Amino acid sequence: MTSFHRTLILGCSTLALAGCGADEISSPGTGGNITINNPPAPAPTPTPTPTSTLVTPANGCPTIADPQGLTDDGTITGPTGEYRVCTMPARFNSSATLPFVRGLLYRMNGRVDVGTDGGPAPDATDGLSDTNITLTIEPGAIVYASGSSFLMVNRGNRLNAIGTAARPIIFTSRDNVLGLNSDASSGQWGGVVLAGRAPVTDCIAPGAVTGSVNCERQVEGAAQPAVFGGATTTGSSGTMSYVQIRYSGFVLSGDSELQSLTTGGTGSGTTFNNIMSFNSSDDGVEFFGGFVNMTNLIVVGSEDDSIDTDTGVKANLQFVIAVQRAGAGDGIIEADSSNTGNDSLPRQNTQISNATFVQRRTNDQSIRLRGGTDYAIVNSILIDGSAGTPCLRIDDSQTIRAANAGLDDVGVPRFESFVLDCDTAFRAGSGGVTLADTQGIFGAGSNNNANYTSTLTMTFVNGATENALTPFDPTVLSSFFTNAGFVGAARANDTWFQTWTCNSSTVSFGAGNTGDCTSLPVF
Repeated sequence: MTSFHRTLILGCSTLALAGCGADEISSPGTGGNITINNPPAPAPTPTPTPTSTLVTPANGCPTIADPQGLTDDGTITGPTGEYRVCTMPARFNSSATLPFVRGLLYRMNGRVDVGTDGGPAPDATDGLSDTNITLTIEPGAIVYASGSSFLMVNRGNRLNAIGTAARPIIFTSRDNVLGLNSDASSGQWGGVVLAGRAPVTDCIAPGAVTGSVNCERQVEGAAQPAVFGGATTTGSSGTMSYVQIRYSGFVLSGDSELQSLTTGGTGSGTTFNNIMSFNSSDDGVEFFGGFVNMTNLIVVGSEDDSIDTDTGVKANLQFVIAVQRAGAGDGIIEADSSNTGNDSLPRQNTQISNATFVQRRTNDQSIRLRGGTDYAIVNSILIDGSAGTPCLRIDDSQTIRAANAGLDDVGVPRFESFVLDCDTAFRAGSGGVTLADTQGIFGAGSNNNANYTSTLTMTFVNGATENALTPFDPTVLSSFFTNAGFVGAARANDTWFQTWTCNSSTVSFGAGNTGDCTSLPVF
């Protein structure tokens, strides 16, 4: 496929759409023409006083259940108006709710902890439900931060950030509030971290058995210990739904920086859906061990990998859009089962159905599977918009070996109804995996096509050739999945990506959402 053709397919322009409601525009009445011998015309209707669309600051900070309360730090002004700034405590020691209040922003001043670390095993206080402290954030609330600030949900505690399609919850940067950002801005604050007690590999304690209660890991870059892992598979770190995380990835220490969303050992009771990462300076999302089950994931403009999975995570993802911005980003997917031992337990098993991936920066590969990982990609589309990046690479002989029940192996990576629109479909790996090996594994799946030519519109919406593809039933892999009956993330009439997302020059999700990512929405 030529670069020119690809450009026509992938190129999109973000339309700036503005609507004026009845409260925004009004027409003054006219007195009417005077007609001889007719009764006088009625008096004109007074012109309503125009209503400002700019936000005005709330009168003060709400009272929350945590006795430390919120600190009123005055106001901050940006293009969308003036806001009351309510700064969170450094640690929530009691369950609390951050309500939506028009004209109010919540601020993180440094690391903000939800509860204290409850250790690798539940105790009599919190039990298997893991509910010591719960931070609840209401729909429409906006949280901002700068520098090394990040939200740390410690083991045994929960974050319930449950927005709605009309009013998503937004985590963003101070510069975004001030209107200083462009579509290339990134790395302006830390991110959101959820820690749990589920099994992980690569233990920090010498001699600890991977996947056991004594196997723990530490969050990358945190100056103070932030630990995750254990042996409790069914715990919950809360719920995140209809959430945008913008401009994250500040370098916390050395070369370590956070992602928009980082999970560490989260249990199977944790719920994720409708999550958008925008312009993370590191990965869009990174999952370390534990369990992640997520529907409706959007990653735009990450500067490392869009999706990074490590250290024994068991993840199921359905309806995924990952789009790099031009000139930025590494690959779409990077997966490792373990960093120190290819046969460590638990062995990673990530399964993705109904994804559309768009690579836009020339790189070594778009998808890299290594370290003995188990992986499945079905009902998905990968487009190389750089015209110079091979689609698929597999490393390490352990990654392509037959299943070994003693090591909870699923076996070689699995691809079904997966199509590749790349100038180069495959590249040779390392650790004993040849180009022919990777090509053979891909070819063994059903309805795969390594020489595909896409007809996508709006960057990620299926066209005629995508609609004609034969889908795979993903419920064969897990009961988590629904049998959507099509290949790719979205069809022309689908709406799951609308209203709760934001637009940029990288990709537009249409009108009627929260507007440009460079600006705050006004709810």
